[in-house]
Amino acid sequence: MATRHPSIASKAAKAAKAARVAKAKRHEAEGKNTVETPLSKSFTDPRDVLLKPVVSEKSYALLDEGKYTFIVAPGANKTQIKEAVQAVFSVKVTGVNTINRQGKRKRTKSGFGKRADSKRAIVTLAEGDRIDIFGQAS
Repeated sequence: MATRHPSIASKAAKAAKAARVAKAKRHEAEGKNTVETPLSKSFTDPRDVLLKPVVSEKSYALLDEGKYTFIVAPGANKTQIKEAVQAVFSVKVTGVNTINRQGKRKRTKSGFGKRADSKRAIVTLAEGDRIDIFGQAS
């Protein structure tokens, strides 16, 4: 959401912002955690985050560098992906890169359709850690 210049913002918006700032200061003084993840955005099981590994030529080429590619839940963020990989495979994750891929537009007899969009994550593991999901023998 774009922020408005203070002179343009409505009186109600200014009052709401003042209330938010006051609440944040009060919580900080009391030592409360002000950031709460709503249940709709949290994943209860780490296997809900990782949907399946990506089996492709590019993903196999990344295995030598200790990088593994997964299709992940569209609502998952990098921290949730990192925690899920560490929990499921018992490895140390050093980095996570994510990609939102648009579904391809496909022609059918009846017109045009579109494949589903997907989110992929390239997970970098610590030196010496491995995941044997692809059955590699190295």
